[in-house]
Amino acid sequence: GAVELLGEAKYRIFDALVETDGYSFIAVGRPESAGCYCKINSYLKEVISILSDEFDYVVIDGEAGIEQINRRVMERVTHLILITDPSEHAVESGIDILIQEGVADDLVMYDKIGAIVNRMTDESLKDYINIDGVEVLSYIPNDTNLAMFDIQGENVFNLPESSPVVKGVRETLTKIGVL
Repeated sequence: GAVELLGEAKYRIFDALVETDGYSFIAVGRPESAGCYCKINSYLKEVISILSDEFDYVVIDGEAGIEQINRRVMERVTHLILITDPSEHAVESGIDILIQEGVADDLVMYDKIGAIVNRMTDESLKDYINIDGVEVLSYIPNDTNLAMFDIQGENVFNLPESSPVVKGVRETLTKIGVL
């Protein structure tokens, strides 16, 4: 019975994948009831485990904050990439909690850690962003192309090579050895 149940679950996971040229996508993550994410986080952990055996790369886009890390949805990753904007609040409330208070080190095993500073409005802000112990992999300026693609429902994989987001992602992937 258990083997059949696991086989059915795996089938349903792969049936839920949206597959396109070069990548597959699955969206998982809604509460079972108001305020409770325990069941979905447990399921998400199993989904990640199943998918990681089948794909060369699995990208987990977690919500802002430390909820999924606290729930140990991601116990082992090769690269932990933290994304912030250049505001002091974002850096302090997100990355500093993960790094300075040791949350990431206590709850997630990772080989490398880095940060992306997104929505940079001014190059001079770089001088004020300090993330102790974490290499900033790229500073990505505001990108009107991305905003327009989002509004129009366009696939972000079709952004032009000149797009700041594409350049920043390429820089990040090069630094972590994926490209």
